[in-house]
Amino acid sequence: MSQVEPAAAAADSASTVGEVEVPRRPSPLWTFGLLRSELVITLRRWRTLALLGVLAAVPVLVGIAVKIETGDGGSVGRGGGEGPAFISQVTNNGLFLVFTALAATLPFFLPMAIGVVAGDAIAGEANAGTLRYLLVAPAGRTRLLLAKYATTMAFCLVATLVVAASAMAVGALLFPLGDLTTISGTRITFAEGLGRAALIALVVAASLVGVAALGLFVSTLTSSGIAAMATTVGLLITVQILDQIPQLHAIQPYFFSHYWLSFADLMREPVYWDDLVKNLGLQALYAAVFGSAAWARFTTKDIST
Repeated sequence: MSQVEPAAAAADSASTVGEVEVPRRPSPLWTFGLLRSELVITLRRWRTLALLGVLAAVPVLVGIAVKIETGDGGSVGRGGGEGPAFISQVTNNGLFLVFTALAATLPFFLPMAIGVVAGDAIAGEANAGTLRYLLVAPAGRTRLLLAKYATTMAFCLVATLVVAASAMAVGALLFPLGDLTTISGTRITFAEGLGRAALIALVVAASLVGVAALGLFVSTLTSSGIAAMATTVGLLITVQILDQIPQLHAIQPYFFSHYWLSFADLMREPVYWDDLVKNLGLQALYAAVFGSAAWARFTTKDIST
């Protein structure tokens, strides 16, 4: 970008009244254009496509492994039905591969992908030297930060749907489909099972909102995209480890990952809502706290490069 372009952009963003320049308020269409641009740029990056490819490969590997292990009539997994134990039901109904894949990717693969995208949102622009040019446009720091966060949340949904769609395709190819048995032992139709799978995918995507806000906050603290991504993923791993230490049971319910696998309760009849509500409430809290921290940091940050 030439030195003339920032000045031209700044001039376009203001109107002149007498000798005083009055900044124009960006129109809703301009704001939508900013969000659309951020979405396109994020989803077209090779790093993003590679992350989505890895996520899509996990259900394929799980499905093939289950098929090979049960090819001689043997069983796989353990009983119980919660979390990764959904794998014991995959051979009976391919739809269970969706639940198994989400349970397998949620503890690490999905949040890692979100952490990479969120951590690079601001720090990556600063490192590339494009952040100050973005701020010349009439978006303002708040609108730009909101666009970055909305893009990250959209990626949460896209990543989750990629896992679910891949698992559904592999499950349909390798295993039978039909009515399925819930964790409670009741039978539901395949159509109702698909509905619950879609709802579970939405809950899993919403479970990543806290990680997205945390990663965005970390991204405002540094001008190195790699450092922001590494810090976010490191915090994710640390919290996961702490959540497994029995001596920390008093504070574990406040970890953003503590209720992640509560989506399994959607496969009960009737549905158990307690942990699901706690999970969504906790994610909203993390989003509010770290989103506010990111805003406070970004709106006062000195952007010189």
